[in-house]
Amino acid sequence: MEQQHTVKQRNFTPIIVILTIAINSLVAILFFMPKYNGLGDVDLTFLPFLNAVMNSFTFVFLVAALVSIKKKNIKSHTRFVFAALSTTAIFLVSYVTYHALAESTHFGGEGVIKYVYYFILISHILLSIVIVPLVLTSVARGINKQTEKHRKIAKITMPMWLYVSMTGVLVYLMISPYY
Repeated sequence: MEQQHTVKQRNFTPIIVILTIAINSLVAILFFMPKYNGLGDVDLTFLPFLNAVMNSFTFVFLVAALVSIKKKNIKSHTRFVFAALSTTAIFLVSYVTYHALAESTHFGGEGVIKYVYYFILISHILLSIVIVPLVLTSVARGINKQTEKHRKIAKITMPMWLYVSMTGVLVYLMISPYY
């Protein structure tokens, strides 16, 4: 008789909803709250660079996860996805810290490059809002071994997450001369 291996299904929905609301609300609040000036003369401009580095790592880890799953190496795929989640979490902490403590930097480019920059920035921001629940849902379905549901949402999540991490680096490269 064949033994079936079943995975206990966990309900991640409350965690996904809470994290989605908390993360997106926190980032939105940063745009409206006054900046904390308690650090005085501490130069925080290294944080946007750190953000770009973390986004770069996320992108590389996601590409490696994609290659791994194409080769049907689920263990490696899982590790790379969790590495991407880790660098994304570090990015988020750094991003929130910087934007809570420093004034926003304005893009100084003119002409066509200004429109290119704002297109990239706006698409990055809008998709970063949407990517939070998609990533969390994709990961939850993977953990629960809901393979078909995971594949279905991952086909949307993966390219979007790649785009958000790549455009995060591009935004940094385009605005970095103005820090």
